[in-house]
Amino acid sequence: MTATLIDVPPADAPTAATNEPRRSRRPHPAIASQTFLIVLLVAFLAPVAWALLSAFKPANDIITSPLTFDPSRFTLDNYIAMFQDVPIASGFANTAVVLVLKGAITMFFAPLAAYAFAKYSFVGKNVIFGTVLVTLMLPTIVLIIPLLLEMKQLGWVNTYQALILPGSVDAFAIFWMRQVIAAVPDELLDAARVDGCGEFGIFWRVVLPVIRPGLAGLAVLTIMNIYNDFVWPVVIASSDRMATLQVVLSTLAQNITGNRIGADYATVTGELLAASSVALIPLLVLFIALQRHFINGILAGSVKG
Repeated sequence: MTATLIDVPPADAPTAATNEPRRSRRPHPAIASQTFLIVLLVAFLAPVAWALLSAFKPANDIITSPLTFDPSRFTLDNYIAMFQDVPIASGFANTAVVLVLKGAITMFFAPLAAYAFAKYSFVGKNVIFGTVLVTLMLPTIVLIIPLLLEMKQLGWVNTYQALILPGSVDAFAIFWMRQVIAAVPDELLDAARVDGCGEFGIFWRVVLPVIRPGLAGLAVLTIMNIYNDFVWPVVIASSDRMATLQVVLSTLAQNITGNRIGADYATVTGELLAASSVALIPLLVLFIALQRHFINGILAGSVKG
């Protein structure tokens, strides 16, 4: 008789019925993190959604039933009354002028200064850059009085010059762009010099195309800072003619009660929500449209080399 050898699988080998690897019953980490992010999203967006919806409710309903919204009672009365009582159009116009001019100055001169600090060697470079960084630690309130006296001596109080020029090239913008430009390879600059390109041409034709993500991130931050700036405009622009949007919003309740005799708390609240919604929409649209560039810009400015 011939013995037949039978291969017996090891005890720990999977059989045909259980040939699939065992799956862990623990919750996937991505599910937990996504759930946490969704909770945070709801927590942050709930007040914004409430303000936007409440602006379309009758003024009395905002006070009596703040947490409900009846589509059948949808109204534009708060917006109509707000545009009649508050000079929000002039506030938007002044903010737009300051935003365009001050933003253009920041986006042009801050990268130039950062390029010098990142790619050139000169006497006192570290001392000057350290001084620039020190100004980041100075609170704005410390600079208000000296700047106000300077603007008074120049005769710039209640002018666009005073709203635009102070702080147009700030230390943060220079620091941000220096970190981005420092990551540009020196070989690119040397190759451009060999080809006969001038120093400004190197910056304009070589450096700027490479640092576009960082510029996009700086642009978003600059727009948000100028749009939301309140302390300096409320000090230097005391007249209604030069008031920016944030200054107009700060005096909105006074304007409503002053222009409408007998305006009650519900009326003021409704118009306040309408004005806040109008002021909030541009920033929401901006961030939604440029969020990809903003994130790429943050990553470009946080990594060197």
